[in-house]
Amino acid sequence: MSPIDARSGYRVGVDVGGTFTDVVLLRPDGTTVLEKTPTTPQDQSEGVIAGLGRLADALDLPSVEALLAQTESIVHGTTTGDNTMIQMKGALTGLLVTQGFRDEIELRRCFKEDIWDPAYPPPAAIARRRVRLEVPERLTAEGDIDTPLDEAAVRAAVQRLRAFGVRSIAIVFLHSYVNPVHEIRAREIVLEEFPDVDLVSCSHEVHPKPPEFERTSTTLVNAYVGPPIVRYLDRLQARLSEHGYDRELLVATSAGGVATPSAVAHRAVATIGSGPTGGVVAAARAAREAGLGDVVSVDMGGTSYDVCLIRGGRPELKSDWNWRHRYCIALPMVDIHSVGAGGGSIARVVGGSLTVGPDSAGSDPGPVCYGRGGTEPTVTDADLVLGRLDPHRFWGGRLDLDLDGATDALARVGKELGLDALATAAAVVTIVDAHLTDAIRRVLSLAGADPRTLDLVAFGGMGALHATTQAAALGMERVLVPDAAPGFSALGLLTADHVVDATRAQVRPWRDVDLDALNRAADDLQRDATAQLRAAGVPDERLHFEWLLNLVYPGQTFDSAFPLARAAGTPLTVADIETAVEAFHRHNEAARLIEARAQDPTVRGVRLVATGLVPKASTPARSVTGSITAESSRPVHVGGAWYDDVPVFAGDALPAGAQIIGPALVARPFTTVVLRPGDRAAMRENGDLLIQVAGT
Repeated sequence: MSPIDARSGYRVGVDVGGTFTDVVLLRPDGTTVLEKTPTTPQDQSEGVIAGLGRLADALDLPSVEALLAQTESIVHGTTTGDNTMIQMKGALTGLLVTQGFRDEIELRRCFKEDIWDPAYPPPAAIARRRVRLEVPERLTAEGDIDTPLDEAAVRAAVQRLRAFGVRSIAIVFLHSYVNPVHEIRAREIVLEEFPDVDLVSCSHEVHPKPPEFERTSTTLVNAYVGPPIVRYLDRLQARLSEHGYDRELLVATSAGGVATPSAVAHRAVATIGSGPTGGVVAAARAAREAGLGDVVSVDMGGTSYDVCLIRGGRPELKSDWNWRHRYCIALPMVDIHSVGAGGGSIARVVGGSLTVGPDSAGSDPGPVCYGRGGTEPTVTDADLVLGRLDPHRFWGGRLDLDLDGATDALARVGKELGLDALATAAAVVTIVDAHLTDAIRRVLSLAGADPRTLDLVAFGGMGALHATTQAAALGMERVLVPDAAPGFSALGLLTADHVVDATRAQVRPWRDVDLDALNRAADDLQRDATAQLRAAGVPDERLHFEWLLNLVYPGQTFDSAFPLARAAGTPLTVADIETAVEAFHRHNEAARLIEARAQDPTVRGVRLVATGLVPKASTPARSVTGSITAESSRPVHVGGAWYDDVPVFAGDALPAGAQIIGPALVARPFTTVVLRPGDRAAMRENGDLLIQVAGT
């Protein structure tokens, strides 16, 4: 692949959501083109190709082939891993562990999502006990062989797993992150006895660091979601090849980086949550450009609502205690909180009460107003009935919404509660707004953040319809709706710098660290990261390396990373280690108000965060001249009341500096901005809309 260069051709970002697949094209001059197409759940690659067809049409190109002939790279954020875990429809998975560790995955460090419910059930098992098998072997914490690997026991275990119909096998041996010799040999035996196994996941490759439970859980999830993800990426790569794309597809990771399909095949778990990550990265950049400080990003699509706190211009990256779909995934992940609330969230009466979500109508059949066979009303149906959506301009004017059908569906649900269609629609929106506000409140309370000191960045197809309500409820003063909000996650995949975050373990008191071994590990990390970023098309002059040392006090479970002053190609020194240890002590004293310098920290390993810098999008400055005249008006329910003549402005026609006072709607091809009474919106030069929220 040619190195990424601003003059080399088109770059395309793809984000597959639960309802729509967003595709964003970045031109060589930095400008963008956004398109949407319905997601195809039966085979998501069909929706991706359809989206590329939409881009080709938008560029007046005759075919997808003509588009791909000019495309330098495609970055794809996939939800296949998340969907696999949500539905628990992954590969039938077996687990090989060191003797005595068969049930560690069930113990879960005694973690329970609801500590107040003694009857709260355990998560659905990825590997039931009969396919979790022990193998006699053991390494010491220093990596020395204490008990040799019983190869006959491995062969017998593999034969038993094969008889049970297992298709994917996870191998997690004690202290393999220090010395993987037993895991490597066990994998060789698995392939000898079971050559057609779909995947073998070794913990020293998936998560090469302690503690044990986190490593076991992460490797097991990798084995479970790996085969479906690999099959999907193979289908997509084949479809792209059929249309003439001869480069390697790039897959986004949950840490904001990218990987090639061959790398994902061994570490598919790193793609879980990758789609929303792109939007968070783009939101941080948009907030900086707008002169905002710390912000909360919210992404509301058809299925989910994703919330992330961004402080100091960067989202928090959690590395050890990430719980996704009730399993611990101890890989670096942007800290995003998701709830089942989106445009497709279904409204029902349960036990005499109106509920909204978390079930979603998705793209097939979709909301009732889509006219594709949906029968249960959704948030989109309610927004339509309340006048917030134009039935003739949805999806860029390509889909006429069925207002009568949505009204009838809401009336049927409301009948059980003695409400008409309009009152039911208002109740649905009130309930979903409460869910969205609570999601933000939960994230901020866990972080100890005051919403009154923060601004809101809203994106996704539905984010702008509900954002000002959340901001007002939380006391936030400003809301930023980016110009590319409906496809912000896809755009973020293109504009985010590629990141490879990897660790090599060495567990020793810091004074006893083997510097030669640590430097060899650092060299291996740099070599692997450079190869991955080169495969992603990043030239060497755009590479940046940040070195860190993982440290803990004796008895602590989770380590913390502190900078190492290691330049590329130069060895680590004792002075570098001492500097990191001093920073560790100071951090502990500031965070806990306790001095513990009498304790010698333990080194857990060296970590490399390698960044590949990529070109950024640049929106042309919007004209400062033009008419600020509403193109139409209609009755709209906004701010808890009906208004008869709410003006509707065409967002793409508004000049820079235009000021609009609510109640009003700003309509754009793939979304609508709802302004409550007193809200003041200002159009920025780059097309972003900055809203001063009334009542704060």
